[in-house]
Amino acid sequence: MELALLLVSMAAVVLAGAAVSDRLHVPAPLLLIVVGAAASYVPIVPTIHLESEVVLLGLLPPLLYSAAIQTSLVDFNANRGTILRLSVLLIVVTTAAVGAVVQWLVPGVGWAAAIAIGAVVAPPDAVAATAVARRIGLPRRVVTILEGESLFNDATALVALRTAVAALAGGVALAEVGVDFVRAAGGGLLIGIGVFLLVAWLRKRITDPLMDTAISFLTPFAAFVAAEEVHASGVISVVVAGLLLGHKAPIIQTAQSRITERITWRTVAFVLENTVFLLIGLQLDWILEDVSESTLPTGRIVLVCAATLVTVVVVRLAYMHTTWLLRRHDPLPPSWTFLIGWAGMRGVVTLAAAFIIPEDAPHREVLLLIAFTVVAGTLLIQGLTLPLLTRLLGVPAPDPAEDALARATLLQQAADAGFKRLEELDYEDHHGVAATIRSRLDQRTFAAWEQLATTVDEETPSELYARIRGEMIEAERAKVLKVRSNGKVPSEVVSQVLGMLDIEESMLDAGSAARAGVRTGSLAFTGGRQCDDLVEHPVVETAPDPGCEECLADGTRWVSLRQCLECDHVGCCDSSVGKHATAHFHETLHPVVQSAQPDESWRWCYVHNLTG
Repeated sequence: MELALLLVSMAAVVLAGAAVSDRLHVPAPLLLIVVGAAASYVPIVPTIHLESEVVLLGLLPPLLYSAAIQTSLVDFNANRGTILRLSVLLIVVTTAAVGAVVQWLVPGVGWAAAIAIGAVVAPPDAVAATAVARRIGLPRRVVTILEGESLFNDATALVALRTAVAALAGGVALAEVGVDFVRAAGGGLLIGIGVFLLVAWLRKRITDPLMDTAISFLTPFAAFVAAEEVHASGVISVVVAGLLLGHKAPIIQTAQSRITERITWRTVAFVLENTVFLLIGLQLDWILEDVSESTLPTGRIVLVCAATLVTVVVVRLAYMHTTWLLRRHDPLPPSWTFLIGWAGMRGVVTLAAAFIIPEDAPHREVLLLIAFTVVAGTLLIQGLTLPLLTRLLGVPAPDPAEDALARATLLQQAADAGFKRLEELDYEDHHGVAATIRSRLDQRTFAAWEQLATTVDEETPSELYARIRGEMIEAERAKVLKVRSNGKVPSEVVSQVLGMLDIEESMLDAGSAARAGVRTGSLAFTGGRQCDDLVEHPVVETAPDPGCEECLADGTRWVSLRQCLECDHVGCCDSSVGKHATAHFHETLHPVVQSAQPDESWRWCYVHNLTG
């Protein structure tokens, strides 16, 4: 009963902490570690010893897997050089630097124990880094690098830690270190691929979303245990399996399975991530109590803890600066490089790995305090200052306007592919089904383009549709609930109808919310493939006070305006009643139009379906 009460209390604190952090605009991990540290001194709170086995087997695999399946394999591959250098070389450099500092400042600790604590504090934490990075809106490439590094660096650190622990037990040959690393990395890679192939084979034969999600719960633990059983890296095995399964999900899973798995793992990750940081804080009381019995002077303990914290921060910043100078192909901007260096926050893996150090290791209690100091220090100091540094350095967040433009372009290309397939199909349509399909597909595409509309305080057609349909669904749901209360309709039928209404409501275009995030400043396209027509038709000044003459003649209103870059004709967009810009293209075959909306300079090629 006491255990149940403790778990419920922790869950309640985690949820409350997450809610409060939103109101205070502070990342939840930072708030929860402080709450946990304070709670560790409350008499009624039991002492919780975070065992390494619980974290490394119970918490680490699902956390790694939930992050891996959401990580883009394409983005990871584009930055694999930087990620691997951070995951391997920086971990080795940090381990050696911290080992040297601890060996120098702690008499009699020995090189094996010093290297062990160096390996413990070397790897930044995936959860801590990305939780803060996503919240403050760092560039996506920075987030990708931080995520990728954090997914793989634990493997390097744990191999180094195992080597150091073996040395503490009686020595280890240098050749064995290299063999151990190759076995850990290569074995983890192969087992991860094997788990992916097995799960992919199963998923192609399973259509039940619940069964599919149950398999996904088993996957990270199976991959981790299988790798560790052959002394390979369970971390690499889980990450490789997760990356490949996430990348292939649109092919090997049904749509319902993907939706169910995505929502389920987001919930699991939310609970585990925040619980982990609360647990970190709860360790403070007993760690300090053990340190109070140390034979080292208090001043020396404070010095080595502070020196280790400074070392991990300085080494990372120096490493990032050096590799940026040496890199000639596609270098990162200096401000981005600095932020990646500053975002090296440590987390639960560091604290859990510290408990792997044998109890008879010299000054083990001080080594545990060093690990806690690095975790808490990097989380609080770097985590709290990262938003300020981002603003001072002028590092741009992902632009919602560019996202909206890219989303509309991609949906337009997808819709065109769908229409092409519709024309190829052989069917008899006596009921106008094809016209209905075209209408619904057009509505989806138009809604995406309408999110770019910069007209203030005026609803787009999709926003008006969403508002009206939302009110109707509320009335429909109220009627269904009234019928349910009579008890004359089977509950299963009522649940199915309510589920249908829920799905339709979730699919309504959230145009107002999306447009709220799109800035009304300068909306210009800054990337992507350029076709010949876009190259031949650069951006021009839009006509002053433009309008659609056809709409004025027809007595209709336009939503947005497009200007032909061949003859300067201004016509309304496809969301408008007349669709005069597209009609002008079909009449003249002039390929490229430019947005004629204020402060927009993006172009669209009708021929190649590309934005420029």
